[in-house]
Amino acid sequence: MLQDLDPDAPADFDFIIGDWRVLHERLNSRLAGCTEWTRFEGHTSTRKILGGWGNLEDNLLHLPHDQGGDYRAVAMRSFNKATGQWAIWWLDNRSPHALDVPVLGAFEHGVGHFYADDLLDGRPIRVRFTWLIGADGRPRWEQAFSPDGGTTWETNWRMQFIRIVP
Repeated sequence: MLQDLDPDAPADFDFIIGDWRVLHERLNSRLAGCTEWTRFEGHTSTRKILGGWGNLEDNLLHLPHDQGGDYRAVAMRSFNKATGQWAIWWLDNRSPHALDVPVLGAFEHGVGHFYADDLLDGRPIRVRFTWLIGADGRPRWEQAFSPDGGTTWETNWRMQFIRIVP
């Protein structure tokens, strides 16, 4: 039996709970001066876990066949009461035993910023996730990388969410 939701659990990610059609735009090459984007669709379903102190997002991404085709992935999020920060992990079935470095952060004035230090092709980078609600009321997510510790950023993935109404 599932546990009841804790009334003290944060509501920061409540906007993404449910089922969504996702419009993806992904930069073809990262931190290489590339300006060409690939557009594709996907679907996602997010539900609360940990009594509301976390959530799990189940994804199906429809990459073009020449870029690998369909794959599945999950985003896992959990909130730390002591620090007031969220952690977000990514895992996908193309590397089923490799959990990405978590990005850490919080929401301020309705915008969430989350950061991590990671590697891209053996080079150190800074990673940033940004969550916000667009003027049309739809959630948007962006990923950006910085090769210089956060002085400059290159956005390399954007997602626009469209709620699936049952």
